[in-house]
Amino acid sequence: MPVQPIIRSEAAAAGSDTPGSDSPGSDSQGLGDGTGRSANGSRRRTRESPPPLDEVSKNIIEQLQQDGRRPYAAIGAAVGLSEAAVRQRVQRLVRSGVVQIVAVTDPLRVGFTRQAMIGIRVDGALDPILQTLRDLDEVAYLVITAGSFDVLAEVICEDDQHLLYLLNEHIRPIEGVRSTETFVYLELTKQTYTWGTR
Repeated sequence: MPVQPIIRSEAAAAGSDTPGSDSPGSDSQGLGDGTGRSANGSRRRTRESPPPLDEVSKNIIEQLQQDGRRPYAAIGAAVGLSEAAVRQRVQRLVRSGVVQIVAVTDPLRVGFTRQAMIGIRVDGALDPILQTLRDLDEVAYLVITAGSFDVLAEVICEDDQHLLYLLNEHIRPIEGVRSTETFVYLELTKQTYTWGTR
């Protein structure tokens, strides 16, 4: 799992008093999906250095993990800060990449019927391969691993033909990819983003 906590809300935030509505990672600020690209994918933003996580910031993160749309005023009441102070802390956490506040959809309900984890074995440098994989829209999760695979890429596709096309036309031809193994998801039995802070 990622080292940095990723706050996922169950629906798009509404109203200016909620974290998802005015945070720097929202489309209203012209910064796209919070990955460092703008809405049109043409430019990148510079992240701030991650702020030190004191107990108050950790408590704010845990509040957002429970509900990514929780109003700043409600968070402030829970952690002992004003609404404005919470807003500033959340914006700083988003700008520095410590958290993301986004809407998480059920892929099956929005037209993506095939999900899979692809194990990739690599010869040579990883960085060029990782950059190519990061640029693929279908790749939702990408990690370097120890063990029998060098890289694991979780992909979300419309159907089996889409998955096959992705493998044959975009992943296997990457220079340095020695082999792949695809693990098709049959059923999702648990998915959580509420692992708290330490």
